[in-house]
Amino acid sequence: MKRATTVGALLAAGTLLLAGCNANPSTPAGSSSAPVTKGGDLSILTSQTEISFDPAKSQSLAITSLGLVERRLTTWDITPGQEAKYVPDLATDTGTSSNGGKTWTYTLKDGLTYDDGTPITSGDIKYGIERSFAPELSGGLGYHKSLLAGAANYKGPYDGKELSSIKTPDDKTIVFELNTPYGDWPWIASMPAFTPVPKAKDTKPATYGEKPAASGPYEVESYSQGVALKLVRNPKWSAATDTVRTAGPDTITFTMSQDATVAAQSLIADSGEAQTSFGAQFVPPAQLAQAQGNPTAKSRLVTSDPGALAYLAFNTARGALKDVKVRQALEYAADRQAFLLASGGDISGAAATTLITPGIPGRADYDLYPAPATGDIDKAKQLLAAAGHATDLSLNLVVQNDSVSLAQGQAIQQGFAKAGVKVTLVPLDQNTAIERVTAGSGDYDMYIGSWQPDFPSPNGNIQPLFDSSQIGGGGFNISRYKNAGVDAAIAKATGTVDQADAATQWAAIDKTIMGDAPVIPLTYTKNSFMHGSKVQNFQIGAFPAYPNYLKVTLSQ
Repeated sequence: MKRATTVGALLAAGTLLLAGCNANPSTPAGSSSAPVTKGGDLSILTSQTEISFDPAKSQSLAITSLGLVERRLTTWDITPGQEAKYVPDLATDTGTSSNGGKTWTYTLKDGLTYDDGTPITSGDIKYGIERSFAPELSGGLGYHKSLLAGAANYKGPYDGKELSSIKTPDDKTIVFELNTPYGDWPWIASMPAFTPVPKAKDTKPATYGEKPAASGPYEVESYSQGVALKLVRNPKWSAATDTVRTAGPDTITFTMSQDATVAAQSLIADSGEAQTSFGAQFVPPAQLAQAQGNPTAKSRLVTSDPGALAYLAFNTARGALKDVKVRQALEYAADRQAFLLASGGDISGAAATTLITPGIPGRADYDLYPAPATGDIDKAKQLLAAAGHATDLSLNLVVQNDSVSLAQGQAIQQGFAKAGVKVTLVPLDQNTAIERVTAGSGDYDMYIGSWQPDFPSPNGNIQPLFDSSQIGGGGFNISRYKNAGVDAAIAKATGTVDQADAATQWAAIDKTIMGDAPVIPLTYTKNSFMHGSKVQNFQIGAFPAYPNYLKVTLSQ
């Protein structure tokens, strides 16, 4: 997920981000599992005022809303206590690579149909991907757009043109030709655009997402914008072809336009329909504290293990921050304890030291700048003096203009002040702040960002934040970090098909980058969700920090 916003803004708004592994505060990860029961009416409380099930326009994770209705070539096996992995969904396997990782071939399972009984074909998947290129269907995850050969100027199928790099030699086979080797292609094939879309049903693209062709266990029965979207069982779905969806509830209703505070208070009270509901939003800080003080509510509060990375980015192309010795000195000046308190305390995160986040396969734990939680001020001063900046270093810090983000900025400001570094906060509204650091000319010294990838691979942690191609132009290399050796290593690891080999390469890249100190890893954030007393199998796996909608059931 492209997440250059601040952790503070996310906590303040209750906005959904990705994070790590599931654990109730007082119980082990995954302990809320129960036998799968069928039946009941589940409600999902969401602040969204509009929901579209159009895969071309979606950034939905494989285990959340769209995954209930629409299947993809591959999907995610999310199990508490285990690393996330990709598994076959519509395909018989996770893909066969050839041509050095530039060609990927899939075969569809037997007996796949839509909700109307029409067979699902490889041509439908090809068409679904092609329509994701249409300008009128923008907004969806688009990793495939830069990877498919000959796709640079493709504008979708509505002018009658096809994408020649996607071949369907028969109704069950689909072949992708890439412009570069890409070992993580099985993860890409789990994204919304790889949902089959029958061309005959795509007569009104603008409204296709209101009632799409269903390949999963549910179909859309009704949709009232801003009010509710209701799913009912898809009678043509076959559990024999689907290893990840349990299809417990008879109906699932997304209750829309729900204020996060009001929704959390309702779930804490646990009366009426709240008993068969869960919140799709983070529990706001006030209700989080309230739930922790209520034993009954606390038992229904699910908090992820540390996951998404909150970090302080240095503009390595500006002033004294061009000097790696200055940046390394500042690594020791960060007061992570104060930052964590400003973020909401221990339930909001844990101290971070690496760039690859917990829950990502292949992550290696290390700390190049060991220091107490409050920092090592003496060492920071010593290194700053050696770099020629014992007393004269003055930096600005762009922060988003909300209470939590400002508190986080002040925590950085106060920690650096102990080392003799003056930090001036520059509060900006969210859009202006992100524009300043991603698309502007680089008129800033530091920025607090938060990041976790769209799919659980080290690639998603490293490439968007540290490849020099991602500097400016809306890219998320906010530290404006340039290292030709790192760029080459990223390209090599990206093209490595053997995932164990790739993981080793990514771990080495992580350490190399941190040796240059373009950022300070501050915390791995945690996210908390609340559910009603009749909701079962409400779990969060090692990645991402969302409840796995595909497994949720109701007690009968």
